[in-house]
Amino acid sequence: MRNFSQNPPYFQLTLFSDYGRLRYLFFILCLLIYLTIISANTIILVTIILEKSLHQPMYIFICCLSVNSLYGSSGFFPRFLYDLLSDTHFISRPSCFTQIYIIYTCASCEFTILGAMAYDRFVAICQPLHYHTKMTIRKVFCLWTAAVVYPAFALGSGVFMTVELPLCGNKLPGLFCTNWRVVENSCVDTAYIDIVGRYVAVTTVIIPLLFVLYSYMRILIVCKRGSAEVRGKALQTCLPHMVTFVTYSCSVFIEQLLTRFDPKKINPVITAFLSMEYLMVPSINNPLIYGLKLPLIRAAITKRVKIKLLRRTKV
Repeated sequence: MRNFSQNPPYFQLTLFSDYGRLRYLFFILCLLIYLTIISANTIILVTIILEKSLHQPMYIFICCLSVNSLYGSSGFFPRFLYDLLSDTHFISRPSCFTQIYIIYTCASCEFTILGAMAYDRFVAICQPLHYHTKMTIRKVFCLWTAAVVYPAFALGSGVFMTVELPLCGNKLPGLFCTNWRVVENSCVDTAYIDIVGRYVAVTTVIIPLLFVLYSYMRILIVCKRGSAEVRGKALQTCLPHMVTFVTYSCSVFIEQLLTRFDPKKINPVITAFLSMEYLMVPSINNPLIYGLKLPLIRAAITKRVKIKLLRRTKV
């Protein structure tokens, strides 16, 4: 009978291939992407914090998205960049479960924050006379806290259950640690973990998703009855949020679909790209969409760039 008292002290990420000198090219490209994510989100974050005219609910939620992008990318890129240059791709148990927790909480918080943003837009467009009484700064921070705290505890309990599993293997077919791949190595029945995982997915992903769809159905009805000016303002503030929401939903759906297939039956390059897409694309997409589409943020960034240029010319 197999002794379950000792779990493997490390996991092996098996999706990495020997690309020879091409790995240096991949390293540079991924490093540039990581630096772009850090730079773009930091610019949005600093601009909103320093510009008093942007201390409004919608922009505070955009600030939350940037913080979440920085948090999630920090849980993936440093280790991934190290693995690109490494000849062996082993990751310790603590590092693996820490990475799982960061990536999963980032993904869940993205949905809950987008759900809070949808509520903000719903009140602003459908109940404009009550907006300033319903969306106070205090309420915004309460919504932000709820959007972060619940996924943190819910996913923490799920990851803890996986940590306690007795494992009969240590191979993870991926570029980074995922909860599903670790559970596949379990020596015992994991039906209860599957139930908990579905509950967490429903409460942190499905419910926010349905609420966003409901909010925008109501917004579309109001816009249809309103004037062209009302439709124009609604489109200007809601379009970036909808683009962000659709992009992220599609990215997560593809990644979840990918985990259900045998990676050996899919081209490894396609598997690698699709598995990283939901970690990279939204983190770059969010600051670009909001920085370019929302005039107040764009104007604030432009103003600060001009001020810095003037200071340099004076010096």
